[in-house]
Amino acid sequence: MIALRLLPTLLCALPALALAQGVADPTGASAQGDVAVTIYNDNLALVQDVRQVAISAGISRIEFPDVSAQIRPETLSFAADAASIVEQNFDFDLLSPAKLMEKAIGRTVTIVRTNPATGAELREQAKVLSVNGGVVLQIGQRIEVLRDDGLPVRVIFDKVPANLRARPTLSVTVDSARAGTRAAAIRYLTPGLGWAADYVALFDAKAGRIDVQGWVTLTNNSGTTYGNARTLLVAGSVNQNNGGGYAPPRPANIRRAGTETAPREQLGDFYLYPLPARTTIAQRQTKQVSFLDVQGVPAMAAYAYRNGWLASSEEPQSAKSVVRFSTSRAGGLGDALPAGTVRFYMKDASGAPQFIGENAVDHTPMGSDLALATGDAFDVKVKPVVEQRERVSSAKWRSHMRYDLTNAKAEPVTVELTQAGLDFAYDDTRIVSESLPSQRVDSAAARWSVTVPANGTATLTAIFETRY
Repeated sequence: MIALRLLPTLLCALPALALAQGVADPTGASAQGDVAVTIYNDNLALVQDVRQVAISAGISRIEFPDVSAQIRPETLSFAADAASIVEQNFDFDLLSPAKLMEKAIGRTVTIVRTNPATGAELREQAKVLSVNGGVVLQIGQRIEVLRDDGLPVRVIFDKVPANLRARPTLSVTVDSARAGTRAAAIRYLTPGLGWAADYVALFDAKAGRIDVQGWVTLTNNSGTTYGNARTLLVAGSVNQNNGGGYAPPRPANIRRAGTETAPREQLGDFYLYPLPARTTIAQRQTKQVSFLDVQGVPAMAAYAYRNGWLASSEEPQSAKSVVRFSTSRAGGLGDALPAGTVRFYMKDASGAPQFIGENAVDHTPMGSDLALATGDAFDVKVKPVVEQRERVSSAKWRSHMRYDLTNAKAEPVTVELTQAGLDFAYDDTRIVSESLPSQRVDSAAARWSVTVPANGTATLTAIFETRY
């Protein structure tokens, strides 16, 4: 018999059930066996679970409690000696007060009301008619809605419905050539598990170096805890043909892609990061494990500004503060970087590290050059001005641009100034005159390195010719 106290009309607020005899205790030990979990970056994991199971001869059903609540049943693989799979079912209706009431529709339950003054209990048989927005009962010849009238009320059920489970459960019907206890392995894919890299970087601008510590940040929202699991992390994006929805664009912070092979195990085109020891990945838990710790890597502070095509500003705009460093073996981090977030810190005058900004990195091969913006510069400004636009011919225009740069810092700075928008579908824009030599980044952008003296100013001019 199961008793359920009602905080009427709010099924989700109902307290826990008293479990009937024979119902699996959700607080009991996990039924999992030898578990291995491979976790990918894109909300995907491969779970492999080997359990010792008593299998009868002939056709029988085996239950596997404590699988992921988000299991993709179509990805299941089952293996046991001398047994073949006939049918599988995933019972995802989990035992809860709301589900218990929902499954009781059309059935008879016992309503227990307690007189708060005397403590006397009144028991009545009631048929559950509906649970839409509240519980509707038929008690004898009357229809009653359970409501919050301040009186303690309990609902007693004779049993738990067979299709309600205390834990996510996979059932497999097998045909076995013999009886006996043996290893039975299940393997399946599930969302709800994922990981990303988080990097803590201590930047010393005066010394021109950076200390970087990398953390694996692992999250589990799959609905199940994986106990004492061998855990392997895969860095890279595997293709999933499941209509996964819109994927946001990757950050573009790699200035130059590296060509060095990282000293880590690879699986195809992915790098593997095994956790050094078995670990328990608890449901609704975030776990962090260190995988990178490098000191004294050469780094430099830089500034960057990107201007849109024919963008002119009445007020000076802040340049971006940028930290540049390498992932190369010689003079860099000496490792590939899984995609994640880099958080930068600098020490103040007292020596205490202070947060100065963060940025994202894509999966980055070893040997790459990175330029990560940490925020808007306070003292370094750029004012782009369209000085003149003139028609040279029916199919040609000239645009005169001036860029005024200012530096309030006590030391000179170099600003990488990029002019974007030079290439549209039906035109061709070229630089016909410039006060400093530029580098063509691509068909749509040109870049200048402009040195601005300490407590001083600098001006860059350029004339663009657009042909339609």
